[in-house]
Amino acid sequence: MKKIFTLACAVAVLAACNKSADGYKINGTVQGFEDGTKVYINEQGEQGFTKIDSTEIKGGTFVLKGETQEIDFKFIQLGSTDEFMVPFVLENGEINFTYDKTKPEETKISGSKNNDYLMSYNEPASKLQKELQDFQVQNNDKMMQAQKANDVETVQALMGHFNGLQKQLIKQNVDFVVKNKDAYISLILLEQLNLSNAITQEEFKTYYDALDPSLKTTKIGKKLAERLADLEKVAIGKMAPDFSAPNVDGQMVSLKESLGKVTIIDFWAAWCAPCRQENPNVVALYNKYKDQGLKIIGVSLDKDAEAWKKAIIDDNLTWTQVSNVKHWQDPIAKEYNVQSIPATFILDASGKIVAKDLRGAELDAKIAELLK
Repeated sequence: MKKIFTLACAVAVLAACNKSADGYKINGTVQGFEDGTKVYINEQGEQGFTKIDSTEIKGGTFVLKGETQEIDFKFIQLGSTDEFMVPFVLENGEINFTYDKTKPEETKISGSKNNDYLMSYNEPASKLQKELQDFQVQNNDKMMQAQKANDVETVQALMGHFNGLQKQLIKQNVDFVVKNKDAYISLILLEQLNLSNAITQEEFKTYYDALDPSLKTTKIGKKLAERLADLEKVAIGKMAPDFSAPNVDGQMVSLKESLGKVTIIDFWAAWCAPCRQENPNVVALYNKYKDQGLKIIGVSLDKDAEAWKKAIIDDNLTWTQVSNVKHWQDPIAKEYNVQSIPATFILDASGKIVAKDLRGAELDAKIAELLK
């Protein structure tokens, strides 16, 4: 997956003009650190973290002062390593930071509007995320063994439990966005909900339109507006853009010549664990409906052709497969605005997009309906 759906420590950058004559003041109170320990404000970019300000701990406290032209997610780093690094919202105003080296889970950042919002989100969200992470760790071996044994029942049971926890987190995120229309964290949550295909395009537009107008003038707000415009090109009801790409034998295959009574465009990759976990379900669906006119064209976002071909054999994917072997630079993925995988588009006989990203019983019911 390009984007992993974990938001309690969101690291996306957002910006807005919010100049204040008083600037910002970060009052830090820490335990477990020696006097003279360096404290940094870090910002994250494509090449990693960059230190933009620093001070030292004296008597268990520190103060950082400055002025920012933009509201922005940054990180407070305690010491020379990134072991003790905490995300926060850098904005003009007074910010209070408390951290105990032995109890990092009790970290508090408060005082300014958006840090208060961030704390109110993190507390319940981090509990659910820990539950998700613990479930994955505890059941990873069991899932791998079930996949190797083609034990579809066990795979579906594990995925069902995991998806149930994930739905709780999605609901929590949506509820936060709806209730806090003027919070910058709402922009980040909305972006992640969209990137992870956790909400429909229609829901994405509805939630975005309801946000406070001031958020829409921010860097991330403008970015989301552009994404909405791109999504409209492959919205439900639009004709699916045609494409051509090489199959496993190097022969060019087009979407147009691959259409059936119903066609699923399935974006996946050999390296994508959720894609591989979903593949047994797709195989079962294909075997159930292929004689009635279901076609699938898999579009791989792999960068290793051999790994792609091996995954096709290992997962018993017998339908049409194509790949440009360009990872996230794949032109088909860009055309369809695919930001995370697995991602699916369901087309009718004319090639019109009639549904997106359905799974399980919902997908089965939609295919059955279209084949009637």
